[in-house]
Amino acid sequence: MEDQEYRDEIFSKAIRAGKRTYFFDVKATRKNEYYLTITESKKRMEEEGRFKFEKHKLFLYKEDFDKFVDGLQEVVDYIREKQPQEFIEEKNDDAKEPNIKRFSNVDFDDF
Repeated sequence: MEDQEYRDEIFSKAIRAGKRTYFFDVKATRKNEYYLTITESKKRMEEEGRFKFEKHKLFLYKEDFDKFVDGLQEVVDYIREKQPQEFIEEKNDDAKEPNIKRFSNVDFDDF
């Protein structure tokens, strides 16, 4: 059982993005081959007033990393080129100035 717990927690990175949290988790198969799970978690309110976390998970195996990264980069580049930057206001105690909402550079080579 201890061996299974170790395999499930090789490496993890959480990214908070507004109402969503993305989890990038490196796991291993029984043959100790690494793969990546990407989980999107959203906090939702149920009708009874309780909170529930809605999760969506994607499994990505190392033989697909290059194609996935290439495809992701292509669509991110397309969005950056075709869609103008949006201005958002963030709460700031000192001053209320609009900030440019930008995409962050994601490098999946580390996975």
